[in-house]
Amino acid sequence: MEIMNEFKLEFLSKSNNEAFARVVAAAFVSQLDPTLEEIADIKTAVSEAVTNAIIHGYEGNKGMIRMSCTLYEDSVDIVITDEGRGIEDVEEARQPMFTSKPDLERSGMGFTIMENFMDKLEITSEIGKGTTVKMSKTLGLQKK
Repeated sequence: MEIMNEFKLEFLSKSNNEAFARVVAAAFVSQLDPTLEEIADIKTAVSEAVTNAIIHGYEGNKGMIRMSCTLYEDSVDIVITDEGRGIEDVEEARQPMFTSKPDLERSGMGFTIMENFMDKLEITSEIGKGTTVKMSKTLGLQKK
């Protein structure tokens, strides 16, 4: 697959940057002429990944979140990385309704939402070093 375009972005783990990240991803992906539904799916998945990094990765401390986006002819890869606390058990964290922050009234659906809105989701994490979430989506499936 030939890369058509890509970007890398770094921003502070502040909650108002979640909206910034989702708008940037949506604007960038618009080059591929996605449907409104595809844009909404991408924005939601980016929102969930960035929110997880802020709330769970950095736990209120300041840190940097990196986001990269790579466009191919009919698909997009989005990678969101933090250098926060990491996830102890990724498979447990992927389970619907699991949350490590019940006191914050978190639903525990972040990874489930990402999985349902994107075609592929990969999560790698190391305690004390951070987490990387890689999401992929093929665009134009409704048009074919």
